[in-house]
Amino acid sequence: MSDTTTLRVLINQAPHDFAQGATLADAVNRAGIQPPFAAAVNLQFVPRTQYALHLLHHNDQIELIAPITGG
Repeated sequence: MSDTTTLRVLINQAPHDFAQGATLADAVNRAGIQPPFAAAVNLQFVPRTQYALHLLHHNDQIELIAPITGG
C-alpha cells in the first residue's frame, strides 16, 4: 500500500517505489538499462531530453525498450 510520500510505478511490469518528486531519469537509473533504448510512460514516448523533467505519478507504467538487432 502506498502512502502520500511514496509512488509505486511499474518498470517493464516490475513494481518499484520512489519518493514523491521522482522523475523518469530516476526510474531509468534504477532499471540500470544502458543506451540505446526508448522510454514510454503510460504508452506515451518520452524524448531522452525530457527524462529529468518528466515527473512520475503513482501507478505510472514505464516501458524501457532496447532495440533488437538481427534479421
